Amino acid sequence: MSPVAFRMLLVPCALLFAASSLPSVAAPNAPASQAASSTSAIPAARPADVSSMEAVIDAVYEVISGPKDQKRDWNRMRSLFVPGARLISVHAGKDGASEARVMSVEDYIRLAQPLMEKDGFFERESHRTVDRYGGIAQVFSTYESRHAAADAKPFQRGINSFQLLFDGHRWWVVTIYWQGEHPDLPLPKQYGG
Repeated sequence: MSPVAFRMLLVPCALLFAASSLPSVAAPNAPASQAASSTSAIPAARPADVSSMEAVIDAVYEVISGPKDQKRDWNRMRSLFVPGARLISVHAGKDGASEARVMSVEDYIRLAQPLMEKDGFFERESHRTVDRYGGIAQVFSTYESRHAAADAKPFQRGINSFQLLFDGHRWWVVTIYWQGEHPDLPLPKQYGG
């Protein structure tokens, strides 16, 4: 699989959540099983990772970034996401129309881990715009992906659209929804292009 195809498939994200199908988020010290939609409990988050919307986004980038042969801290990744969270990549289908590939956090980990460890993967944010209302925030985070931190040029750029929730105690990632840049779709200036 080519690096660009990998990025479009996996990395740091159209699913509509009906209010009745999204589990509520338990307080940070409550048993995760109260809110978890899977059989495994969500690991406790590092307080610094979830103290602000900036911190939770930065933590996602830190978790997925690293050299080849380095294992990622997937429990740290799990701790950042609300139960039932989704990672969604947008890519061109066979007919050229945009398609969404929807993954759970566990799907993402299963698919990303071997490729990240094989090739190395570093993603950093180059621009951010934020819209917030109450406990919800929508963040457009322009990214650059490299195989090694020292690579002069990214092999992929695009936008990660983070949907975040503040539950009164901490920040959670609800969705990461992303699309990579391509010649017919350059990054606009207002998003760092």
